[in-house]
Amino acid sequence: MSELSPTERAGCANLLQLMPKSDVFSLCDTVTNKAILVEGVSDAIETILSFTKNAEELLKRRRVHRDLIFKYLVKEGVAMLPNSDKHQLMSRCLELWSPKPVADLKMPQRICMDQGSEMKEAGRESLPTASGAGFDPLVLGKQFCLWFFQLLNSQNPVLGQQPQDWGPQHFWCDVRMQLLSRVGAENLEDFTGAEMVSRRLLAMTKEELLYLSPNLDTPGLIATVSPHGLVLVAVAGTIHRDQVCLGIFEQVFGLIRCPLDNNSWKIKLVKLQICGQDSHPGTNAQAPAPSYSLNELQLLCNQ
Repeated sequence: MSELSPTERAGCANLLQLMPKSDVFSLCDTVTNKAILVEGVSDAIETILSFTKNAEELLKRRRVHRDLIFKYLVKEGVAMLPNSDKHQLMSRCLELWSPKPVADLKMPQRICMDQGSEMKEAGRESLPTASGAGFDPLVLGKQFCLWFFQLLNSQNPVLGQQPQDWGPQHFWCDVRMQLLSRVGAENLEDFTGAEMVSRRLLAMTKEELLYLSPNLDTPGLIATVSPHGLVLVAVAGTIHRDQVCLGIFEQVFGLIRCPLDNNSWKIKLVKLQICGQDSHPGTNAQAPAPSYSLNELQLLCNQ
């Protein structure tokens, strides 16, 4: 009899929905020993879950390939290194589905990015100002990156997610972006203005079908703040198309509060560097990290 928790059951169901139909039916035959006749994919998935004792048992099944688990985690917005093996991916799934302590069930403080964004919650008023005592730019940086990359990646139609509220409203009107691409030949592009910057970033996921997976663990993310309230966040990660890792990226954001828009944080500066696998050997050997030191990031604050 199944001992799956409601969270595990929902997670396993979502995982199985990404599996080819033929594999779903084959797996159903395996777990039931062909004793039950199912009428469709949904019926087969429910039967598999009913005959699955626990989540680990399902993940260990031969039909549950490593690439399938990786695709599921990407769809859920979980950053994993492209060379992660099946055991590592299984562990991350089990961690994702594990019951959370009561203290962890509280919604984290979100960053109000704009009037129409779903990130706008009452909790953001309690976020300290950049000049306030106890302000930690690293906490803000991680919250921002979680929001930003989930928002940007949701525009990729391949992931099958509901596109979130992307647009120029998240940027200052005079925002500047520098995009340096080292994929084959080196190419440098500059963009100015909220509309231009927003459209170029959108094209990466919506048209070029790229997926950016940030490394939000130390040392993949660093942040600092200037005396004038400019917060600079540097993050590195891997960049993918479908299930292929194309290389790594490094991105720097400059964030400033907008007093005319409920004191929300908006993007003032973007520096994005993309390196193909050939331009950055050893990408799979260790987690990506920003090339900037905190001192170098602080110099950007003073420019």
